[in-house]
Amino acid sequence: MYRERASRLLPGAVVWTSTPAGDGQGRVLPDGCMDLLWNEGRLLVAGPDTRAHLTGGAPSTWAGIRFRPGTAPALLGVPAHELRDRRVDLADLWPAARVRRLAARVDAAVDPARGLEELARRRAADTAPPDPLLDHLVAALGAGRPVATIADELGLGARRLHRRSLTAFGYGPKTLARILRLRRALALARAGVPLAETAARAGYADQSHLARDVRQLTGLPLRDLLAARG
Repeated sequence: MYRERASRLLPGAVVWTSTPAGDGQGRVLPDGCMDLLWNEGRLLVAGPDTRAHLTGGAPSTWAGIRFRPGTAPALLGVPAHELRDRRVDLADLWPAARVRRLAARVDAAVDPARGLEELARRRAADTAPPDPLLDHLVAALGAGRPVATIADELGLGARRLHRRSLTAFGYGPKTLARILRLRRALALARAGVPLAETAARAGYADQSHLARDVRQLTGLPLRDLLAARG
């Protein structure tokens, strides 16, 4: 079972828990975000995905905090592109002794998700805030605006915007725009909007374009993906 809520301590973050049933297999879709994870005593980081991440193995309890796009690299002290399409132990990024202390603190919490949230809040308090341009970039891309137009608004050339996007998101702005467009389309389709209208409203050329993009990013045909959601 999966549950999530908005973080009460970190703006834009989402706190979640998951206890998979059956064989523990699942499909995590790209969303432009990075997560700090707890899994039965281990602390890990989920980097930004460019495609669906398939989970498996024995069922176990997970908790996580999903940071809003662009904010995790400053908290973790590592550029996002170094973690692209990866799941790594936090001890690979921070000193192992420190990570053991933090993991013990999360383990001792009544709710591991709350323990993670508090850990992230403390880290954020000691970290410089993320680049303020990032929020504008994410909002504009999320609204389907062209990358070149956004770059001009921000006073950045295409190359500078690409470099800053790699550090913050793990990939360039065009890839981020594609992933955010997918999220818009899935939200519309899950709300019952007909697929042809979903494609038009989300910014695809047509329904075939939507179908190709969904398969490439998620590994499933759109109708299968929507059915799996149920």
